[in-house]
Amino acid sequence: MKFEYGRLATVSVTGKTRYGAITDKGFIDLSARFDSTWPSLRNVIESDALEKLVEISGGLSEDFPMSELTFLPPVPNPEKIICVGVNYPDRNEEYKDGQAAPQNPSLFPRFPRSFVGHEAPLSRPPESPQLDYEGEIVLVIGKAGRRIAEENALDHVAAITLCNEGTIRDWVRHAKFNVTQGKNFDATGAIGPWLVPFRKEEQIADIRLVTRVNGEIRQEDRTGRMIFPFRKLINYISTFTTLVPGDLIVTGTPTGAGARLNPPRWLKPGDSIEIEAEGIGVLRNGVADERAETLQSL
Repeated sequence: MKFEYGRLATVSVTGKTRYGAITDKGFIDLSARFDSTWPSLRNVIESDALEKLVEISGGLSEDFPMSELTFLPPVPNPEKIICVGVNYPDRNEEYKDGQAAPQNPSLFPRFPRSFVGHEAPLSRPPESPQLDYEGEIVLVIGKAGRRIAEENALDHVAAITLCNEGTIRDWVRHAKFNVTQGKNFDATGAIGPWLVPFRKEEQIADIRLVTRVNGEIRQEDRTGRMIFPFRKLINYISTFTTLVPGDLIVTGTPTGAGARLNPPRWLKPGDSIEIEAEGIGVLRNGVADERAETLQSL
């Protein structure tokens, strides 16, 4: 896959959280050079300096090989993670309720603790075996705004990345109108592997989004078919809340999640899930049962 816009990641290496540039050979530790100016990639985003870091990294050598990296979600401690439900035509038809696509997007929040990074296992909790996958593209907000006009919406995007918006399916039906519980079990989703700086609409306008489970294509669609385009999502969300640098908008998943198969096919320990999008990369995660030490109350 060609990466023409640069890749910036947050990782753990030698016991320390660092950020930097990913190359085909390894990791350029930019935090070692700029930590006093920008302690994290979120601070870089707030300073509108992603492109500057990409440019600087072009003249530097790798500090660590890929084998020494543990990937973390690229934006630490975002103020908001807002997820969009039912945003592809075939996904709306999956509900078989006879209703046309809604006039406004369905939204719900996720908490940072519900996500892990690239190559980390998703956690299957003891409360339910119904861990499911959802491949999605993520917009990373770079410029604050409220009631942002659609024509200006993409001016507020700093970067793009990928999400496996993992879901505990039976827990999204624990209440009448609310899916928050099933969307927020610790470590059930993933974001990454890195940020790709956003420069032009062509990067996301009509790109292929694919989810594979153990090498089998389960989801496949193109962003040009979304019910609510990226510009509309930013416009709508910013009507009721101020978007700030580092906020994440997880933009919806195509048809083909495990819950919709007959019979349903839930994720289990040992599975491998890959979310891939053109020009962004591949987000890859395994699955493991929740560790025994986390089952105890803190």
